[in-house]
Amino acid sequence: MRRKLFGVVLAVCIGWFQAGALTDAAITTSPEVNGQNQTSATLSCNLTNPTFPVKGHYWTNNGKIIDKSETNSDELYIEHEIKKVDYHSAGLYACVFLTEPQVNATIEVKVPPHVVAYKRSENANEKDKAVLTCMSQGYPLPTDWTWYKLKDDESVETAIVNGSDVKYEMKNTPNKTMLYVKDLDINSDMGMYQCQGTNQMGSDSDKIQLRVRSQLAALWPFLGIVAEVIILIAIIFIYEKRRKPDEINDGSAPLKSNAATNHKDKNVRQRNSN
Repeated sequence: MRRKLFGVVLAVCIGWFQAGALTDAAITTSPEVNGQNQTSATLSCNLTNPTFPVKGHYWTNNGKIIDKSETNSDELYIEHEIKKVDYHSAGLYACVFLTEPQVNATIEVKVPPHVVAYKRSENANEKDKAVLTCMSQGYPLPTDWTWYKLKDDESVETAIVNGSDVKYEMKNTPNKTMLYVKDLDINSDMGMYQCQGTNQMGSDSDKIQLRVRSQLAALWPFLGIVAEVIILIAIIFIYEKRRKPDEINDGSAPLKSNAATNHKDKNVRQRNSN
């Protein structure tokens, strides 16, 4: 009975010790980076009250260990320098201290979205469907996507609202948006379109040129081939028609010559026989 009681007390003490170890260690981070007004940044983490000695530390960006950030140092204060804050360097950073238990803290580096068109121009046939695509990079990803149909001077003509017209359909994910333009009309649908992505830090946009071909456009190559064949046949026919009289005359001359020769030979044989 005493052994069981001792075991229970020991387990409770270990639980209290582990709970204290988890709550005592703390990391103070700075700063939260706003890419709108910062061109560079220095991230820092300060570990206080570690339960066990620190055997090293490193930094990660979006879950991947940053090159040359791993060290065996026992320092409790560490820094990471971002030389240029943009959509390439934005993301979720973490400082990790190798102690028991391992502790870490995160720092967000936020920038406005960087929106680019998947293709600068898109070609489609009249009455068909066109798909326009834009992508976004950076952190955080857009929370809202918007499409616009632009005028000839590239000023905004119409904001396209998803589901408001059977002609348009939008499919969005955080890092991509696709606009489906259905039943294409060569007069009203051809032109410039603009995609815009927005997150909590701002907005960015890009443009795509939509070109609509006539339904007859696919026939032009075939009609061109037919026209070339007709012209070639006409040339051959005209050439042959002009060439025939010459060939007849050239062919009849030897016949006359042969007849005269045969007649002369016949006369000679008659004279010899007499």
